[in-house]
Amino acid sequence: MSDTTKPTYDVSVVGLYCIDILGRPVRRIPDGGTADFIEEIRLTVAGTAGGTIIDCAKLGLKALAVGAVGEDEKGFFVRATLEGFGIDTSAMQRYKGVHTAASILAVRPNGERPCLHVRGSSDALLITEAEYPRVLDARFVHMGGNGLLGKMDGEPTRALLAAAKAAGRTTTFDLIFAEAPLMAKIKPAMAYVDYFVPSIEEASALCGHETPEDCAKYFHDLGVGTCVLTMGGDGAFISTGDTTFRLPAHDIKVVDTTGCGDAFTGGLITALHHDWDIEKAARFAGACGALVAGGLGSDAGIVDFDQTVVAMNSLPIKR
Repeated sequence: MSDTTKPTYDVSVVGLYCIDILGRPVRRIPDGGTADFIEEIRLTVAGTAGGTIIDCAKLGLKALAVGAVGEDEKGFFVRATLEGFGIDTSAMQRYKGVHTAASILAVRPNGERPCLHVRGSSDALLITEAEYPRVLDARFVHMGGNGLLGKMDGEPTRALLAAAKAAGRTTTFDLIFAEAPLMAKIKPAMAYVDYFVPSIEEASALCGHETPEDCAKYFHDLGVGTCVLTMGGDGAFISTGDTTFRLPAHDIKVVDTTGCGDAFTGGLITALHHDWDIEKAARFAGACGALVAGGLGSDAGIVDFDQTVVAMNSLPIKR
């Protein structure tokens, strides 16, 4: 039954929260005990949930973080950083003796970022039915990080999204490290996804199709409402089931592509929160991704909602 009460939060973001340690530009790994000097090193909260929720908060949404960290220095950093952006961390789970999920990224001069990752706390996250009233107390429920969520991959995700839809929430869904075997785990959840926001590479790996049109049809047939496939420098492909369109990318100097997809998702959720139509929402999301690509780390570039609207209307478009 739909919940008719006004939710406490604009968005509840469930899934992968981790810390990223990034350096740029990395042209090589030094030999032995030698060292190279680079321009910049940063620590950020990232992940398919962590990166998205920080951008949502920057863009003005009241947000609830739902994830897991260890009781270590990295977990403290994650919680403190989220709280610094005004995000409610009361639903973040803490685990003793478990490492907080973390990545080391050597960002190349062209923006590519080879990654070393420790899974840790992301595998421990499990949302039980008893926690649904708090976790689903938001207009939008974003599930981000299947593929690296261990206990949540599979039936727990389906059950959570089904409960979100039953409560009248709008659901968005993204994943990470998508490979064909993951499809069997997430397939039952697709019927409860309003907006699916993978990259074209992830979508293709899951369904086996190559073109965005064929990928979108595959997921629509499983029950997905709107497919929004990000395509890097080629922009994005959007399909509502009835209509399709392509969104060109912005013509910018790329510093680091870390978190661009998460920023796109955060922008999409924010625009939908403002009741914008899907084409305008996708344009706003594209501007968010472009802003993040212009700096180091998943929280780079975006300042606030108004400045992002200006960017949406002024950043050059690839021709």
